[in-house]
Amino acid sequence: MVDAAVRPKTTRPHADSADANLRFDVARVTDLLMGTWADTRREARELIKDSAFWRDDELGKDEHRERVLSQLHLLVENKAVHRAFPKSLGGEDNNGGNIAGFEELVVADPSLQIKSGVQWGLFGSAILQLGTTEHHEKWLPGVMDLSIPGAFAMTEIGHGSDVAAVGTTATYDPSTEEFVINTPFRGATKEYLGNAALHGVAATVFAQLITNGVNHGVHCFYVPLRGEDGVDLPGIGREDDGLKGGLNGIDNGRLSFDHIRIPRTNLLNKYGDVAADGTYSSAIDSPGRRFFTMLGTLVQGRVSLDGAASWASALGLKIAITYATQRRQFDGADGQEVVLMDYGKHQRRLLPRLATTYAQIFAHDEFLQKFDGVFSGRTDTPDDREDLETLAAALKPLSTWHALDTLQEAREACGGAGFMFENRLVGLRADLDIYVTFEGDNNVLLQLVGKRLLTDYAKQFTGKDAAALAKFAVGMTAGKLFHGAGLRQFGQSVVDLGQVSRSVENGLREEQQHMLLAERVQQMVADIAGRLRPAGKDKVLGAKLFNENQAELIEAARAHAELLQWEAFTDAVHRVEDADTKKVLTWLRDLFGLQLIEKHLAWHLINGRLSTQRAAAVSRYIDRLCGRLRPYALDLVDAFGYEPEHVRAPIASGAERKRQDEAREYYAALAASGDAPVLEKTLKKNAKR
Repeated sequence: MVDAAVRPKTTRPHADSADANLRFDVARVTDLLMGTWADTRREARELIKDSAFWRDDELGKDEHRERVLSQLHLLVENKAVHRAFPKSLGGEDNNGGNIAGFEELVVADPSLQIKSGVQWGLFGSAILQLGTTEHHEKWLPGVMDLSIPGAFAMTEIGHGSDVAAVGTTATYDPSTEEFVINTPFRGATKEYLGNAALHGVAATVFAQLITNGVNHGVHCFYVPLRGEDGVDLPGIGREDDGLKGGLNGIDNGRLSFDHIRIPRTNLLNKYGDVAADGTYSSAIDSPGRRFFTMLGTLVQGRVSLDGAASWASALGLKIAITYATQRRQFDGADGQEVVLMDYGKHQRRLLPRLATTYAQIFAHDEFLQKFDGVFSGRTDTPDDREDLETLAAALKPLSTWHALDTLQEAREACGGAGFMFENRLVGLRADLDIYVTFEGDNNVLLQLVGKRLLTDYAKQFTGKDAAALAKFAVGMTAGKLFHGAGLRQFGQSVVDLGQVSRSVENGLREEQQHMLLAERVQQMVADIAGRLRPAGKDKVLGAKLFNENQAELIEAARAHAELLQWEAFTDAVHRVEDADTKKVLTWLRDLFGLQLIEKHLAWHLINGRLSTQRAAAVSRYIDRLCGRLRPYALDLVDAFGYEPEHVRAPIASGAERKRQDEAREYYAALAASGDAPVLEKTLKKNAKR
């Protein structure tokens, strides 16, 4: 961290003098950001200070893959991968802590984070969550100690997010009590699988379970890929995906199966079983509910991506903002070159993204608490699982999109230095690119959230009589007329409080921000539901209307996720007792809320939620907030808790300040010596006198 005593003082003219002298408690905010499993995060960060875990940018694809495999063995040696596994097998039954520690690996090397996630979070978790005690005892010890490296074979070339429609089949043969795993056509090839190209010796394969001529839908099977001799078994097709746009430390590949036979007991049968005679049984009668229950047990991939993407954004901002407080460019009014962070545009490009990153980290911790409650069994009900899946589908898209946007903006904000691989930003962005489409394409996930919002909206009318529905319809109309007529609940005009900035500040505080964000979600869902209602039970018309409103439904889901993040940020602010620290975090929360309102100003204006005067003033108040936050920019990124071994970017090491100081000292000494050359424009100016 940078010592506050040696930081340059800002002379930002837009910041009130009092704003620049608050005491910001970095350590307290670090604790807030680290969240519920702070001790586990610190333990993981201490472990990855060892350079053996760091990405080596000089390695080619093949060497990078072998290095990451060796790093997985180091994780095993350091007992860093067992947290989520049962205590009976040497684990800790600590689901939340497991994800928290796993996410921290992203700052060492995203390839390490994802490959370990494949091994223990997907392959191992499928056995743990979908199998029974027999499967656990047989395979999990090898999964845990890495003697059984494995692939998670769900995705197919022809069916990415549409898992229910996978083409791979598992047909039961009662004469031998075996399942026959088969890839019937090219589009059913399992694709993009970590550990599939080289290291995997087994796979958890998702296939259509067929017995006695009936397809019982997608189930998961443990399928060996190699024999004791290390050679692929007959019928196993394995191809290397080769060089990718990022994450090249992972041996992604594709698998196909040519009538591979496995024992009946290799069916991971927690939710569905097949007897020796081929009779199928399941405690969950509905095939659809059974399918979603099985997939819901594997939600932790999305949980971890949300957290890892948020912390990757934090690392990018730590690098860019540190550099921006040291790099100088262009002479200021005092004749000294100006620090980049003192430019309004630079604040505008980085500080709102910093505010969003804080919101995402706080939301992620609440999300992780929900995950741990469900997977520990404390709050494991169908409703809780549905809520968890909806949260995962809402938050993962926003955090992964934000990471790409933030890392790109951070790269540009650092100019040519940001483009140098040694400064981490381009490598991080390339590695995180795939986060937006694996574990569920972001738009598909948000569509799931939108459908849930529509379902919850419809539940309001279940059992209502005609009079109640009519009353609701009148209320909706009255609400629209109320807002459309400009009779707003706060501040009809910017002149009501005099100064524009003060008017917005007093009229768009916590309560009003929440109102605007929440009402936007409610209104969007209500409008879409109204447009879908004419379809009734007409499936053809229903599909047509849904498709026409799909884009807006996804936008409503995004608005819902943004509201969740804002609420989590606000909850975190309320937990801070120190007045100065709370004030700074409140400004940062306000910046997050107001930039969301600014982003959707057109909607707020069209729907009469803001006057044109107040809408026009929102952007100016955001500028004012950026100025207030400028003196605390370094404190806010220091609060992420990253140490030099985590950052590993020369431009964020203090080297830039040293160069700048050297240059300033040189020119000061030259001026003092009397030997400084006279500028041509000075000569010409003097000649005109």
